[in-house]
Amino acid sequence: AASAVGQVLKQPIVRGGVMLQNPTNPSGTLLGTLRLLAATRGLRSLWHGTSAGLLKTAPKYCVAIAAKDALEKRLPRAATPGDELLRDAAKASVAAVCGAVLTNPLDVLRNEMFKTDLPLGAALASLRAQEPRGAWLARGAGRNLVGVAVPVAATIFLTDQLKRLGL
Repeated sequence: AASAVGQVLKQPIVRGGVMLQNPTNPSGTLLGTLRLLAATRGLRSLWHGTSAGLLKTAPKYCVAIAAKDALEKRLPRAATPGDELLRDAAKASVAAVCGAVLTNPLDVLRNEMFKTDLPLGAALASLRAQEPRGAWLARGAGRNLVGVAVPVAATIFLTDQLKRLGL
C-alpha cells in the first residue's frame, strides 16, 4: 500500500522526467514541463500512466526479493565480514537486475502512454502493432537497468545491512 501511494505521489515527476528526455520538449525544465502538461492537457494528465506504474511496482520488488532469497540459499556463506558485504552486494545487484529486466515492458508501456496520451490497453495495442514480434519488450532495457536496478539494489543492500545491525 505504501509503495502504491508513493507511486501515485511521484507520478507527475516521473512523467515530467520522461518528457524532458524528448528533444522537442519546449519547456526544458521539469516544472515547465509539468505546467505545460497541466495547461494543455489538464491537471489529470500529470497522473497519466499511473496504471502501468502501479502494475510494475509490486512485481519489480517481488521478483527482486524472490531472486535475493534464492541467492541467499545458493551462495556460499561468507568467511569474513568483508566477504559478507560482497555477498550482500552480489545478492542485491543480481536481484535488482532481475526485477528491472522482467518489468521493463511495463516501463516501455508507461512511456508509450506518455508519448501518445493513449490509455493502457490502447497503448499496448499500439506497441504490438508497431512491433508485432515483441521487440518493444526490450526497448530501453539498458537505461532501465540504471534507472530501476540501481535504486532497488541499494534498497536491498541497505536493508540487509540495517537488519544485520538489528535496526
